Amino acid sequence: MKNFKRRFLSAFSLFLGLTIMGCSSDDDFERLDDDDPTPVGEGTELNGSLEEDRTLDASETYNLTGVYSVETGATLTIPAGTEIVADTDEDATGVYIVVQKGAMIDIQGTSSAPVIMRSSNGERGSWGGLVIAGNAETTAGVDATAEVGGIIYGGSDPADNSGSIEYLVITDAGAQINSESQYNGLSLYAVGSGTTIENIAILNGSDDGVEFFGGSVSANNLYLENNEDDAIDWTEAWNGKASNSYVLHSIENFSTAIEADGVDGNPTIENFTAVSSTGGLALQFKAQSGATITGLSLSGYDTALDIAEETRTDLSAIKINGATAELDMEYTATPTVEASIFDWVDNRGSLSVLPGTIDEDYTLDANSEYVINGIVSIEDGAKLTIPAGTKITARSDDNEAGSSIYMVVQKGAMIDIQGTEDNPVVMSSTTGEAGSWGGLVIAGNAETTAGVDATAEVGGIIYGGDNPEDNSGSINYLILSDAGAQINSESQYNGLSLYAVGSGTSIENIAILNGLDDGVEFFGGSVSASNLYLENNEDDAVDWTEAWNGKITNTYVYHSIENFSTALEADGVNGFPIIENFTAVSETGGLALQFKAQSGAIITGLSLSGYDTAIDITEDGRTDLSAIEIEGEIATLDAIYDADASVDIAVFDWVE
Repeated sequence: MKNFKRRFLSAFSLFLGLTIMGCSSDDDFERLDDDDPTPVGEGTELNGSLEEDRTLDASETYNLTGVYSVETGATLTIPAGTEIVADTDEDATGVYIVVQKGAMIDIQGTSSAPVIMRSSNGERGSWGGLVIAGNAETTAGVDATAEVGGIIYGGSDPADNSGSIEYLVITDAGAQINSESQYNGLSLYAVGSGTTIENIAILNGSDDGVEFFGGSVSANNLYLENNEDDAIDWTEAWNGKASNSYVLHSIENFSTAIEADGVDGNPTIENFTAVSSTGGLALQFKAQSGATITGLSLSGYDTALDIAEETRTDLSAIKINGATAELDMEYTATPTVEASIFDWVDNRGSLSVLPGTIDEDYTLDANSEYVINGIVSIEDGAKLTIPAGTKITARSDDNEAGSSIYMVVQKGAMIDIQGTEDNPVVMSSTTGEAGSWGGLVIAGNAETTAGVDATAEVGGIIYGGDNPEDNSGSINYLILSDAGAQINSESQYNGLSLYAVGSGTSIENIAILNGLDDGVEFFGGSVSASNLYLENNEDDAVDWTEAWNGKITNTYVYHSIENFSTALEADGVNGFPIIENFTAVSETGGLALQFKAQSGAIITGLSLSGYDTAIDITEDGRTDLSAIEIEGEIATLDAIYDADASVDIAVFDWVE
């Protein structure tokens, strides 16, 4: 720690000499003892002890060059828009702001002009953050000594007031103190309930975002992003409340979203949303700690709850959403706190994780990038709206993991993808490898030969009914790539799987690329689709079965890979679908059209180029091709369909 308390240069003799000379300014001589700190001046350098009230100037940028200590009885006021930059040329462990026991801080940020505290180099752990010591209760006792700088904290006044903090952004804190201890972004030592803490963002820390050491202070509207240890941590029987917290983890190897330790003070956590794009642990309770948690939503974590004690079996101190916690429970409800309420944080991340279950209308934010970590299910009665320009990425390490990552629109639910030519919606994977996720699945209430309430090969999804005009929503300008994950030895996902989807559903301007199975497959239903671009899907570009009877218009298929299956495969009972303007191009030969069982279609505007075989019926005993009508005539196996392209690839220039 820096010692900013000065000594005599030559003790009493120097003091006497200066007195005789008539000098009375404290700034003209050194202090007598270590208990009397050096006062600081009014410049833009913050270092030393503040012994009387001071208000900073928002028009200035302040340089924090050491420990800046607000002493007992003094108040530091920081107006809206003030920026404080920690000097990282100094020892990081000796650069922080501390509000001592009996002192106060008044941070007056606004949503349009928050107060900023950051380091000069932007590196996590490069300074010590903000520390506040109060006079409330803590299990550490009265006048306990903090692990940070020997600061004294703790008393007997739960309503103690250390001031007010509004709209504050802290970044890059968490400097290492020793092998056992680090600073946090915001450290609250026995701070009382008379203190106001609202609208705080703590980002890019190498330790905790905020840690409560006892006390009864509450905090509202907390945004905590990529703090390497815990986003929120408490110990010493903190008994306050944290409301409306949003935690984001897009880094690897963080510790938790919440860690609780020590004696249980039964704090309240109300509306807590945490999302991770990298897995990890969400909530950890040590010793006998607990909490009452309501409005909990966790997405993307490998483990929801851990108690960290092998011998602990009683979880009654941990109440989550009105019930005693269980280790194997999942808390993946619709987010109770939206990241958008923290739009006042200019440098916050734009990454969000989609919840596993969407059971009410939910609209994404085109300014965010979304991650899928598992199954995202839009439930009966709910609608998911995806604005133009939205990007959704499936997080999968390999194709096996990808089999449990997909988006499904359940029977009775709806999806509204609002892409445009200039800003399509993009769904892809983190690896960019074919088959690394399961794509988009839609289940409808139209007719299928599988019957009413049939069960799909994908995830036990229920589909099929008696309404050919059923409406599952609208899709426009969607790019979908890298799908086709393996389900089992017999089945794979497709890019777009349409189970009994009705004609009331609108599907236009779709590009499906780099899939390990089919591009689009129709399982019965009567939905139609127009303007389809299908590139290098390893099984079939277009596939249908179960008597699909809709129409596809203006389809362009491109194959530059070896060993794909077909440009078009049809199977099962013939529903007489219509294929209008279908152009397929292969650079590697292969088969263009394959009809299985008694399937067929009415095809006009067919153009095939580069395929070794135009048509295959796959059944040795099948001789009647009357169900397959091409350009107004019954198909023949030896026909060649190499007319000029009926679909110009230029219409898909919006596909990057």
